[in-house]
Amino acid sequence: MEQIKHECGIAMIRLLKPLSYYKEKYGTERYALNKLYLMMEKQHNRGQEGAGLASVKIVTDPGQEYMFREKALGKDAIANIFADVHKQIDEACHRKEQAPFIGELYMGHLRYSTTGRSGMRYVHPFLRRNNWKAKNLCICGNFNMTNIDEVFQMLADQGQYPRINADAYIMLELMGHRLDREVERNYVKAKEKNLSGREITAYIDNHVEIANVLSTTMPHFDGGYVICGLTGSGEMFSMRDPCGIRPAFWYADDEIVAVASERPVLQTTFALEYGQIHELHPGEALIVNGRGQLSLKQIIPARKLAACSFERIYFSRGNDRDIHRERKQLGYQLRDNILKAIGHDIAHTVFSYIPNTAEVAYYGMVEGIRSIYPGVRADKVVSKDIKLRTFITEGGARNDLAGHVYDITYGTLTPYVDNLVVIDDSIVRGTTLRESIIRILDRLHPKKIVIVSSSPQVRYPDCYGIDMSHMKEFIAFHAAIALLKEKGMSSLIDVVYRQCKEQEGLPIAGYRNYVRRIYDAFTDEQISDKIVELLRPADIGAEVEIVYQSLEGLHTACPDHPGDWYFSGEYPTPGGYRMLNQAFIDYYENDYLNQP
Repeated sequence: MEQIKHECGIAMIRLLKPLSYYKEKYGTERYALNKLYLMMEKQHNRGQEGAGLASVKIVTDPGQEYMFREKALGKDAIANIFADVHKQIDEACHRKEQAPFIGELYMGHLRYSTTGRSGMRYVHPFLRRNNWKAKNLCICGNFNMTNIDEVFQMLADQGQYPRINADAYIMLELMGHRLDREVERNYVKAKEKNLSGREITAYIDNHVEIANVLSTTMPHFDGGYVICGLTGSGEMFSMRDPCGIRPAFWYADDEIVAVASERPVLQTTFALEYGQIHELHPGEALIVNGRGQLSLKQIIPARKLAACSFERIYFSRGNDRDIHRERKQLGYQLRDNILKAIGHDIAHTVFSYIPNTAEVAYYGMVEGIRSIYPGVRADKVVSKDIKLRTFITEGGARNDLAGHVYDITYGTLTPYVDNLVVIDDSIVRGTTLRESIIRILDRLHPKKIVIVSSSPQVRYPDCYGIDMSHMKEFIAFHAAIALLKEKGMSSLIDVVYRQCKEQEGLPIAGYRNYVRRIYDAFTDEQISDKIVELLRPADIGAEVEIVYQSLEGLHTACPDHPGDWYFSGEYPTPGGYRMLNQAFIDYYENDYLNQP
């Protein structure tokens, strides 16, 4: 219902045979380029603010370009990039094998901004140039780092001058610095072997160990990430954070190595079975050297698994076998609470969903209800007019237009008699519910509207790649604050603020979650009831109730993805607690103190 901007998408391909092989077998030297296009389009859901791709041609002569990059902004960025790349290839006057973007290594990226920074300079991939092929580095990733200021200061203290204090730029600078040291290490070894000229270059290109670069770079960062990269000498790598927060999958055979953010992307693009695809383990890096040899290296020891559960609820496409099953289970196990909310009055209840990501959970919900009451009335009550654009900027007029983005199917309910149950994947801000959905549903004149969330109450900010960074964004937080004021407990807000302020300046490992005291004062049901009170427009006729998934229910449905910090406040890295601390301080000083 409410679009959450979230983590980005990555795609990588390494060809393991000569380009002529793919031309002969698949009829085009653009085989890998076309596959990369499919992989990126299949992950369009992961980023619509911008996209980019990079390519490396391993065999070139001095004076010929060997590293290529193209980037674009906007929801049509993928199509625009590939149209331009194909045009450049078509216009190349030399052999197609030497045309731009015809190479052995490819890397693609889809971007959603999670930091508020936008524009071409923040679109991945990022490129660091050098006259030595092995020192050229291009990176992209699905990440957000919580300690970038410390890493920036570390670079400055050792004499570097990073141009921009942003995580991707800082990572490029640090990793580039470590790559330089790795190249120089091999240069010394080459000289010890009495090599000279191009012999030294060849030795370096064949002996660069990306694992050394990663092991001296990535331990400095706190956050959730999948970082990917290419070097000018033909090295390719992808590494996952040690808590497994962000996802990555890979496939390899004797023709290709491919990496993507989602398993079905690889299945569809290369016509693979589920079991042929591997998940990159936490703290592990997949590395393919310049000779095409694949290895898996444990760069950082794996920590307690905190794979993002929002991936399963909402972010990843639902055509993954496991995600499809989990989303159905999320809906199924809400059965008893839903039946309680409607008083088991199945004869006078219609079940539906709010498009489109909640559709699979809806099927599970209906299946659960039908396991007890076979005669369930299920219908598509709500639809979305995707062509409608809220281009009007004046507040009142814009809200009125936004209220018509969703529409209803008239005649699906018996007015003033039937209940209406609609399931959504999550309720974060509640804005769309308050300003649009509840009013639209009330036009059908239901006796009662039951909003079902297949996820628990979102209570805490995310700092690992989701666009939920401010306390004021959460309707659950507003409800808890309202309850504190209502019950004369506002002093607790001041106490929590003082506790947060006392943590400022502590070492990163010293931070604690004091914000949970705001929620611990009440039961989940009390907060849910207050959320309804805050979201229900005064002028509608129907009774409204919200049924949330429990935290225990989430873990039952998604046992292999225990990362739940946005629900529980249990952050997997120290930086998460510091970011939460700052988010509450910002709320208190900028919002709470300025309230009438």
